[in-house]
Amino acid sequence: MHRRRTTTTARTATIAAVVGALFTVPGLAGCGGGGLTPGTAAVLDGRRIPVDAVEARVAALRRSPGGVSADARGETEGPARRAVTELVLDAVVARAVADRGPAVADAEVAAARAEEERRLGGAGRLARALAAQGVPAEAIDDRLGRELGIRRLAATAGADADTPVGDAAVRRILAATATALHLRVNPRYGTWDPDRAALAPVVRARPAD
Repeated sequence: MHRRRTTTTARTATIAAVVGALFTVPGLAGCGGGGLTPGTAAVLDGRRIPVDAVEARVAALRRSPGGVSADARGETEGPARRAVTELVLDAVVARAVADRGPAVADAEVAAARAEEERRLGGAGRLARALAAQGVPAEAIDDRLGRELGIRRLAATAGADADTPVGDAAVRRILAATATALHLRVNPRYGTWDPDRAALAPVVRARPAD
């Protein structure tokens, strides 16, 4: 029987269409952020993701080896947009999974983490691998739970998350869930594209010559 690759790197690559290429999407119409209260990065079903949480995540990444490249340490927009994307996707995937049941259990996340640490050669290597993807150490369990959730969502559609069919099925589920949650994102971080289940940079008009 063929053994499926289960390392963090392999898993991220195989479902990259959902959780990987989040910053290459052209600016498309999505849920706007107008009318959000000050200090709010995003709102889902009336629950806020505060700007403070985004800034704390970016700060944690800057402290993580490999979390933010030396060239990007002076930037704010890219790392902050990545942080908002991660926080939004965590919430959307968790809700989509909960709606379809059963939710991903803590024991499943712990088992996945132990397996990844074993395969990558220790907790430190896992932390560095995920920091390079915008995930600080304190959010590792959230990311692993999200990946398990994505696989579960694909399975509910009778598909494998590692295939184009599974990826498309997950995208449809996440788009419907984000719509049901009335997701709104502060425009300073980008625009949510429901068709791609991704946060895209804002495309600013070039000044006229």
